[in-house]
Amino acid sequence: MSDLRQDVAALYKTRKGSVDFVDVPPLLFALVQGEGDPDGPAFAEAVQALFTVSYAAHFGLRKQSGEVTKVMPLEALWWFEDPNHAESLEGVAAGFTGLSGIPRESWRWQAMMVQPEPVDEALLERALDGSRPKGLPGLALVRFERWEEGRCAQVLHIGPYADEGPTIARLDAAITEAGLKVRGRHHEIYLGDPRRSAPEKLRTLIRHPVV
Repeated sequence: MSDLRQDVAALYKTRKGSVDFVDVPPLLFALVQGEGDPDGPAFAEAVQALFTVSYAAHFGLRKQSGEVTKVMPLEALWWFEDPNHAESLEGVAAGFTGLSGIPRESWRWQAMMVQPEPVDEALLERALDGSRPKGLPGLALVRFERWEEGRCAQVLHIGPYADEGPTIARLDAAITEAGLKVRGRHHEIYLGDPRRSAPEKLRTLIRHPVV
């Protein structure tokens, strides 16, 4: 395994209750942007498309070179563009309230999955083209992008998404104590398979970029 792949794997490991500061290098993502309720069809279609393309690239690489890579977990960025919710946004950032305090139709999201090396854009384009006959609506919105998130703080939350508030508060308290401040968008990484986990056992890595 290359140094980069080892470094990437380390970004997804943290202990419960521990706030870790990490440096996220430039990574290749398959992603879909959308808006609205994450329990609605648009988000579900995006997730289905991302897993379809990621697994197609995984098997395509194995067929091409015999190399096996890990399919990475689903991630999402969350934000809002409605100025009427500015006060609620500040509460979310500080951990005083959860995302549930803001109407779901106002949510903006970017669902995404890291594509580990040696997967590249060319392989992903072939995977996407090969998946189109499946007729999945989300495939039309899939794109590929390299993104460097940089310095971040992250913490593991175990339990329902609606109960993230205290965990986010602990994360941002550690950021303030370190003399830093939050920048960028709220970032969640869904470890395991949320579709098969009881709410109290959900494992979500919450990451906030810092400066």
